[in-house]
Amino acid sequence: MQKYEIMYILKANLEEEARKELIAKLHAILTEHGATIRDVKEWGLKDLAYPIKDEIKGYYVVIKITSEPQATAEFDRLTKINANVLRHLVVVDQD
Repeated sequence: MQKYEIMYILKANLEEEARKELIAKLHAILTEHGATIRDVKEWGLKDLAYPIKDEIKGYYVVIKITSEPQATAEFDRLTKINANVLRHLVVVDQD
């Protein structure tokens, strides 16, 4: 099992309830594929350094997980096709 850190940015215009549902669905993708979520930090609404898909603000979430590579691969695949996820990044955690 490998440790990973994942940051993703959601559209800023999502209602709070829709945002919570989306975050739960994204985390469920990982847990359904055997990942263990170790930490979740919601950084909240922030200005983007540059526009992404015509958005200038985004809702940042950072999670730390322990999983096999197939869980992060599935997360990567599904977030690429989700219109409410502006960007995501998966890196190996050095902790």
